[in-house]
Amino acid sequence: MGQRATRWAPVVVAGVVCGVMPVASAAPVSAPECSDRLDSAMTVMPDESFAECKDGSWRPVVPPFVPPDRWVSYGDGVLLHGQGRRNPEIMGGPWTATPLDSSTVCGAEQASVTNDGVGAPVAAVGETGQRLAVEVGPVVFTITLTGDCLWEADDSSQS
Repeated sequence: MGQRATRWAPVVVAGVVCGVMPVASAAPVSAPECSDRLDSAMTVMPDESFAECKDGSWRPVVPPFVPPDRWVSYGDGVLLHGQGRRNPEIMGGPWTATPLDSSTVCGAEQASVTNDGVGAPVAAVGETGQRLAVEVGPVVFTITLTGDCLWEADDSSQS
């Protein structure tokens, strides 16, 4: 193990001496403010844990849980598992995404289970500031919800 540190140490020093600096990463993204508008909605936090908006703050939720009929996406999006896996986090059916601000574009990319495994992702992207209707498939393996958006199941009797 000591050899590995010795072997790589000159490369690190050379990088600093030659003026190579790491590229600055984007600012950390955090979940939107938990407002009355988002009450009872869930999201995936930056550390990949789940949280529910209750009484003005995001509160941790430990899986498995009953899939909610409201999700909040933000930043690069939230990755959820559908009914193509055990303990789904989102149920299939019609969903509507509402942008949280007028500059947001809502989108969803879902990959469903097929006879041959998991199929190619299918994307739906809305228009800036406009609502987006998406049909979440009945055997979705993964779905990534994008944009700063509130996603609501159109049939709230599912949860």
